[in-house]
Amino acid sequence: MTGGGVDCSIECTGSTQAMVSAFECVHDGWGVAVLVGVQSRDDSFKTHPIHFLNERTLRGTFFGNYKPRSDIPGVVEKYMKKELELDKFITHSVPFLDINKVFEYMLRGEGLRCMIRMDA
Repeated sequence: MTGGGVDCSIECTGSTQAMVSAFECVHDGWGVAVLVGVQSRDDSFKTHPIHFLNERTLRGTFFGNYKPRSDIPGVVEKYMKKELELDKFITHSVPFLDINKVFEYMLRGEGLRCMIRMDA
């Protein structure tokens, strides 16, 4: 369908099978796969080594490669000015005392973006 593979693929689901598919569908010689999704801690990524030998590139990013010290203050400023609408993306909001619930949500695949409140 693509004549040998796609130039670039981006995986955002966290599914290990989708990660493998994203990598294996890129073009030999110049294709780049970028993994963004976060998989379960017990999953492993398995593919045949020939895909690397054929000069495909696999890249990953964690939190979009944000640099917290320099990037987060700008995001907070935009949020405070109502230029950035983040509230609709929060899946759960829990007080700090219930922080363990956040980990339970993540392990079940339910807590995509949890906010931990520092109130009592």
